[in-house]
Amino acid sequence: MWKYNEDFSYVRHGIQFIIFSMIFVTAIGLGGDEFYGVFGKENYVTIHLMMEIFIIVVTMSISIQTWLISPYILSNRGLYVGALFLTISFIEMAHTLSYKGMPFFITDNTPYVATWFYILGRLLLSMGSLLIFFIKEKEIKLIYRWFIYSLPFVIIIGCFCVLYAQTPILPPLMIEGEGPTVLKNTLQYTAVALQLVIIGLLFKNLKKAPKIIFLLLSSSIYLIMSDYLFTIYQDVYDIKNFIGHIFELGAYYFLFRAIYFSSIEKPFKQLIDTQEHLEKSREKMHYMAYHNEITNLPNERFLMETLKKDLYISKSQKAILAIGIERLSAIKASLGSTYADQMIGLIAQRLKNVLPEQYLLCMLREDYFVVYINEVSNTHQLTQLSQQLQFAMEESFQIQHFALNSQLNIGIALFPTDSYREEELIRFALYAMHEAQKTPTRIRFYESSISKETTERLLLENDLHDALANQELFLEYQPQLDLHTGQIKSVEALVRWQHPKKGWISPGVFIPIAEESGLIIPIGQWVLETACQQVKRWEAAGLPPIKVAVNLSLGQLFQQNLVEIIHNVLEKAQLEPKYLQLEITESMTINIDHMTTILHKLKALGVTIAVDDFGTGYSSLSYLKDFPIDCLKIDRSFVQKIQSNSTDKALVDMILSMAKHLQLKVVAEGIEEIEQLSYLVASQCDTVQGFLFSKPVSPRTLQENYQTLHNEAKYILDSIIASKV
Repeated sequence: MWKYNEDFSYVRHGIQFIIFSMIFVTAIGLGGDEFYGVFGKENYVTIHLMMEIFIIVVTMSISIQTWLISPYILSNRGLYVGALFLTISFIEMAHTLSYKGMPFFITDNTPYVATWFYILGRLLLSMGSLLIFFIKEKEIKLIYRWFIYSLPFVIIIGCFCVLYAQTPILPPLMIEGEGPTVLKNTLQYTAVALQLVIIGLLFKNLKKAPKIIFLLLSSSIYLIMSDYLFTIYQDVYDIKNFIGHIFELGAYYFLFRAIYFSSIEKPFKQLIDTQEHLEKSREKMHYMAYHNEITNLPNERFLMETLKKDLYISKSQKAILAIGIERLSAIKASLGSTYADQMIGLIAQRLKNVLPEQYLLCMLREDYFVVYINEVSNTHQLTQLSQQLQFAMEESFQIQHFALNSQLNIGIALFPTDSYREEELIRFALYAMHEAQKTPTRIRFYESSISKETTERLLLENDLHDALANQELFLEYQPQLDLHTGQIKSVEALVRWQHPKKGWISPGVFIPIAEESGLIIPIGQWVLETACQQVKRWEAAGLPPIKVAVNLSLGQLFQQNLVEIIHNVLEKAQLEPKYLQLEITESMTINIDHMTTILHKLKALGVTIAVDDFGTGYSSLSYLKDFPIDCLKIDRSFVQKIQSNSTDKALVDMILSMAKHLQLKVVAEGIEEIEQLSYLVASQCDTVQGFLFSKPVSPRTLQENYQTLHNEAKYILDSIIASKV
């Protein structure tokens, strides 16, 4: 497209030329008498003829050009412009043929007819241009161009009839020996006045089409210059007459350029620009088709085409490294795609900084990277490279106000040892990558035994995507017994999965998959909503108020709108916040700043906060004073050996003592034997849960057996108390 600044650059240069022309005209007007008859009086008819021929050619060219393009534009304005210049062309021909000194044309040539033809042409140009300016542009039918282009013939015939009448109808405009009459000058200045009006209208629209408007302005200015010269010249031999014709020719040239530019040059430039844009778009589309949008790294299509060309050139050992980003799905699900994309970009940059230039680094499906190494001397080389890549990730990624950490799981497949086919090499490397997270080094070479296990895991992950929609997930609730009152005042909500083909899937199997894939976010929200609604159903069924404990995942805790989500869940279920307990694990407390902020906001809602599996993590205990925690849950691994293992017994005693001093409640999990319960009762533990009282049950079972569970719990507690008396 014609550039805005290019148009104004053209205008600036044109203004300089116009100013020079005006200075030249002023000089001619003041000192032109010195050049009177400078070309020789016998040559002026020939010179005039040449000038008029040029003018006729230009005006006829405008008319023909407009006629030729009219089938493609069908603009009423365009056709009127063409008809106007066809008329002016005819009038200029008549003016030329009737000019004094030319051969006989209808009658003896005199200044009378020639001057009137000239004045009619000037008035027609000014009035016609002004009229066309005010006509509203619209599309017309092609047949109308024949009618519009017939008008010039009617006008020129009318002019001939009037000017060649036997008795002159119009007064003379030129008197030989005296020069122009007052009437001629008046008509000439009328044309000038109309041109000034046109100039004013053009200036108002200059910004819309700078180059076209400037050319039209230049034409009007040149016409005014020619009119000025034609009003002050003495006779046809005066240099002012010749210069006036020069400016008249220049005016028509500018008009021709304006029409040519608007109808041919500008559309052609637009076409070229469009072609260039399309070419750039094709290049961009080609680049996008072979590169990842986030990292600008080659994508899977690029990698596959490279492998097909390069893999079989030689039988030398080659390698595919599949690099998985730990916790990426959880970050994307909790913080959003913006954070995840920024982290991917930073990881890609660190990988490029480590990898040699000859290695091909690709980004596949926005989830993992692939490195293709076309020559491998030994596997130790690959192990060292993998360790260097992992080391590059040790420093935290600072993304806005979050300091995010991630590790790399790297799977390696070798050509031709593992496979000769490019698709299998990539797939085997991915299998090894998934298994790498189970190893301490997080680096794994592909082995044939990996395929079956990984395939099953990937299929399970795929099924988990549909489990929520297909209502395959459900909740069970394990009662928690208050040892001070002997009543069941709370339950823990536990998610279960009944696969339609594989049956019951252990939470220990599908929860890690959900966390890695990011599905833990929607599953966690569903658990919250379902558990809160169930508490209200129990209340409606006549059960006393029951607090429900729900586990939060790390991904949920990093959701920016988690507090709002929980508030909305409570509001929708019409459940008082004190009947909801949110459980976190010690491993979540590493990011102290973020956790402190989010937990205080959750606490402000009125819910209680518990630390699950307390004692199994590796965090500093300082979080106990920083976090608004209400409860500690002793992990079942300590409780189960409380009678046989003195270390576990000491740990339980320490947790109970610490909780008492910090004014925290304690829940002991995994109570299966009377001896375990007896010890906890004696140690003044607050609450217990375990198979001794009840395994996790469906909400309906809990509702129907609530009183029975109470009675059984009371019997067990009474027996313990009786045994100590």
